[in-house]
Amino acid sequence: MRFNLDLDDSDTPDSSSRRTPTPKENVQWIPLQKHPVFTSAENVGAAATDAAAPRNLLAWDGASRLYYWDSSKQYLHRVSIRLGEPEPTSVLAASPSKVLVADVKIGFVVNKISINRNGSALVLAGSDGICVMYLYGRSSARDNTITCRTVSIGSQIYFDESNVIRTLQVSWHPCSETHLGVLSSDSVFRIFNLSADVLQPEQEYYLQPLQPGRSRNAASLCPVDFSFGGDHLWDRFAVFVCFSDGSIYILCPIVPFGSVYKWDSVLEIYNDANTLGLESTNPTAVSNSSRAVSWLEATFPELSSEAGDRENISAVKAQAHALFDTSLCLQGPLQRIQRNRADEDFAVSTGVSEGRAIGFLYNLVSKDSVLVTAWTGGQLQIDALADEIQPLWTLGSAPRLRVNPQDHQVLGLAMICESIAHHLPVVKLDEPLDQTVWLGHPPPLLRLAIVDLSLPQKRESGYHILMFADPLLPERIYCLHEGGVDSIVLHFLPFTNQSSGKDETVRAPSVHPVLSTCQVDNTTSVSPLCGFVALSDSFGYSWIVGAMSTQECIVLEMKTWDLLLPLQVATDYYAKDKERKDMNNAPDIISKELLAGPKVVPVPQVSPNLRSVAADSIEGRSMLHQYFKLFHENYVEYAHKVYFELEHHGPQMKRIIDDQLARLSEAQEKLVRVKDKQAGLDDRVKHAIHQHHTLEQRLKDLRNLPGVHKKPLSRAERKFKSELDQLMGVELDALHSSIETLKARQRRYTTQSSKDIISNQRRKIPGRSHALDAQMSQLKSSLAKLSLINSENAKKVKVVESSLRAHGSGK
Repeated sequence: MRFNLDLDDSDTPDSSSRRTPTPKENVQWIPLQKHPVFTSAENVGAAATDAAAPRNLLAWDGASRLYYWDSSKQYLHRVSIRLGEPEPTSVLAASPSKVLVADVKIGFVVNKISINRNGSALVLAGSDGICVMYLYGRSSARDNTITCRTVSIGSQIYFDESNVIRTLQVSWHPCSETHLGVLSSDSVFRIFNLSADVLQPEQEYYLQPLQPGRSRNAASLCPVDFSFGGDHLWDRFAVFVCFSDGSIYILCPIVPFGSVYKWDSVLEIYNDANTLGLESTNPTAVSNSSRAVSWLEATFPELSSEAGDRENISAVKAQAHALFDTSLCLQGPLQRIQRNRADEDFAVSTGVSEGRAIGFLYNLVSKDSVLVTAWTGGQLQIDALADEIQPLWTLGSAPRLRVNPQDHQVLGLAMICESIAHHLPVVKLDEPLDQTVWLGHPPPLLRLAIVDLSLPQKRESGYHILMFADPLLPERIYCLHEGGVDSIVLHFLPFTNQSSGKDETVRAPSVHPVLSTCQVDNTTSVSPLCGFVALSDSFGYSWIVGAMSTQECIVLEMKTWDLLLPLQVATDYYAKDKERKDMNNAPDIISKELLAGPKVVPVPQVSPNLRSVAADSIEGRSMLHQYFKLFHENYVEYAHKVYFELEHHGPQMKRIIDDQLARLSEAQEKLVRVKDKQAGLDDRVKHAIHQHHTLEQRLKDLRNLPGVHKKPLSRAERKFKSELDQLMGVELDALHSSIETLKARQRRYTTQSSKDIISNQRRKIPGRSHALDAQMSQLKSSLAKLSLINSENAKKVKVVESSLRAHGSGK
């Protein structure tokens, strides 16, 4: 029996004890795809679209509430759902649903909504704003709406008129209900504590993947996505950042102040640092591990307590702490290695995907940390960490701390995170453990697969791909793109297969199209799907829910039990062996004892003198009596047993015969239907053959057209074209952004200084005006240089495009 609690009547956090199985008002439970929120005629076609970014306007709290953001009316729908009722595969929704309205105006287009882990707050994210809506507010019985308190996050940093910083990714921290991570276009990762300050971040990390003065191109300096680590060793304290050239970097350790972690997990990595690090013979390993131990003891003071005080601890809260003389190291870029099947060796691999990276997903599957990178060319690179993550700091780079003047408690921190990849060798998998542990080596990536989604009609700007992990089956990844939804199932995981004792061959991931939204007249580049969420229950059932731009809802049940079964090759021997087993396992109609016949009892031996005894004599009668007794004990009793068995199994034999006759009649009916369809099948085959000949003729005609025999690009030309694709629009956008930022700073500086320059001119220290003039001249020269570089880059791009067009027309 299943129990689902509908929580529509509790709108405050303290009302959890008063929750009832059904709402107070009379509701009607209908299929989710038929809910009025998705089938209302007035909402069809009213949703606003934003072609510049993918959207996901659906969210699930993990229990019984589904949230949907209505872009046309600027409010949130809260729909109570029941999974697996009345049928195990159905999803029901309560009607009418609740409407959650923000108490302030949402002045931007929402592209993503996400709910925190306890379901108390929901973030509304867009390219021009971030707001957090607290889901418990004031109810109104008149129009069935709830007014919720809504606050803007980092409005002075991201959306001020004096700067053009855009947000790239927003995500809740998995170990906190009040901490929000934000990655922005200025290459800064910030963590906001909503319980303390929504305008000023609690932690700031300025990412510098390359040393100053060693820039390859602007594409390598642009972050695109990030993800928090999972519940595995140091992964839970790590943040993964993906850049537009596909490089992946790691920040570890990062802990929000006040976040909660399992005591057993923290104690495990603490014991690991003491055992493998402090007892090592390598001084570098001892130094790195001692710094990690001191950080753990300061962040979790319970580790320094006595052993007797730790027995009743189940969870610990992270304290505000930062090392005063060090900053976090930006570990990476992570080197990708792959197995060379020719000599079973490992070698560093290079990316073969097209375009630039646009999405990133971290997924923890048992003991494997899987990293998936999406590219604009429609490919997915799937890698796994080949080693464990370890914390790493950079000495001599002190962070900037914000401290409470009363109790000197750390309130916030900011630091510059630089990469030291040029100082580290490439880690090999065959190296011994004492040569890699706690030496500061970033973990390498083991290439699992490169998946080409084969999306139709590639656009110049590339595809937008969103990735989601299945909450029930972690080996399955959903990809949301312009063509629909695809399911990717991983069949080989190195550490998981090794720990479970499986000795299987490396299997490529299986890709299954789940939902296709391709249209015949594909004139728009916007995906019809504007929302996606995966649902699951405790009974092993899984569903996916998709919201269309036309306010329609799609609910699909997903099979999970047979996706990870190994492939079985049905050879002749296997088929015969299976048939033999089926015959042996068939129920016995007559017992084997009766089928073997009566027991053969040897006739007793008699002396040669008694062989000629008469039957009417005393000796003859005794011998006949003995023979008759043996005959009765064996053959007569066997006949009685046979009679009893046949009489007992008669009805069963009748049922079997009736079943065989029914199956025979069914087979005859199928044969009749096949014969009736044979004529239609013959016509279809003839039509297909005719169509095939027609297509072959059209193909020959197309091959004869001028311009189709173009020479394919060489390897150098393809490499040059891929570099142009990566640089397309990136460096110019970066230069434009820098110029606009400098102009805004100059405009703000001149406005503020012009008001006070006359009144404070006499009180200024001598030489101050010369310094200001020097700064202004330096800013003007920098702007002139940037403008010159911008124009030169534009000219170079035009020259390259003209040369490519001339080269193509010449061939």
